[in-house]
Amino acid sequence: MIKHRMDYIWLDGNKPTANLRTKAQILEFESFGGNVSELPLWGFDGSSTNQAEGHDSDCVLQPVRAYNNPLHKNAWFVLCEVLNRDGSVHPTNHRNKISDKHDEQFWFGFEQEYVLMTSSGRPLGFPEGGYPEPQGPYYCSVGTHNAVGREIIDEHFALCVEADIGVSGINGEVMLGQWEFQCFGKGAKKAADDLIMARFMLHLVAEKHGVIANLDPKPIKGDWNGSGMHSNFSFDYIRDVGGEDYISKLCEGFRPFHKEHIAVYGVDNDQRLTGAHETASIDDFSFGANNRACSIRIPLYTTNNNWKGYIEDRRPASDADPYQIVRRIIQTVEIAHNKATGKDL
Repeated sequence: MIKHRMDYIWLDGNKPTANLRTKAQILEFESFGGNVSELPLWGFDGSSTNQAEGHDSDCVLQPVRAYNNPLHKNAWFVLCEVLNRDGSVHPTNHRNKISDKHDEQFWFGFEQEYVLMTSSGRPLGFPEGGYPEPQGPYYCSVGTHNAVGREIIDEHFALCVEADIGVSGINGEVMLGQWEFQCFGKGAKKAADDLIMARFMLHLVAEKHGVIANLDPKPIKGDWNGSGMHSNFSFDYIRDVGGEDYISKLCEGFRPFHKEHIAVYGVDNDQRLTGAHETASIDDFSFGANNRACSIRIPLYTTNNNWKGYIEDRRPASDADPYQIVRRIIQTVEIAHNKATGKDL
């Protein structure tokens, strides 16, 4: 039997934004290849994670996906859902609320923006008590004065690839100290799982380097870009059939549910969605081809591919819960598709 390190990972009950939690144990297997059905349930003190009261504090971790842990030999990261001690779904478990009905046909690509900060709460590269040169040279930049923290970003990227987390790209963003990674997955739950794990890896790497990976949507007030998590999505019909008329009707079908989307698209998003800095106003809904000032953008790939492909919801904030995002998008697509075609998705 071989001893394996298993790091269990879950989202807590912190409000308004959940935090990631983790703890590890040693389990013995002759071999382990990532099949979570071979892993045991595990408990934790929910009174310490805002998920239970002290007089009845036991909560349960249900493994749902395992990832190779490249930081240790014979080690795995184990993403978990949270259950009550009787086995029922915990109220903070939004992953379990995603229906399996259309899960596999939905593909999601998240563009996760974040800011690397020092312990003093200043972005890397910002002089103490002052500001760097205005935005302009930092997006996709190279060079000492324009890009800071690249060793952290590259290390995170490499570890995600080695762990088979679906991170597909990285780039410097518009504000100094701001970066982005892209995370893609086929299947709504798989995509959201990979995004959560990519965030987890980012925090681990940032911890090693003594910096903070800040996911607030507007960490620096003033004439500086906020941080979003643009959510690109597609499904069978839009990939295989599409069409300009259909996509226009699909986007229009999101309009009646704008408030419902904003409600689950992240905390303090009103500070980011102002109509400036490549955003639409939080109070209005809009869509358009190749327009980054819209709520929903129809990308160049789609318009150049006979209007087949994917669309981008630019409203989610950087701190949003991907499980709630994909659930709300799927719900709206079901309604809008039926209205546009007269058929169920």
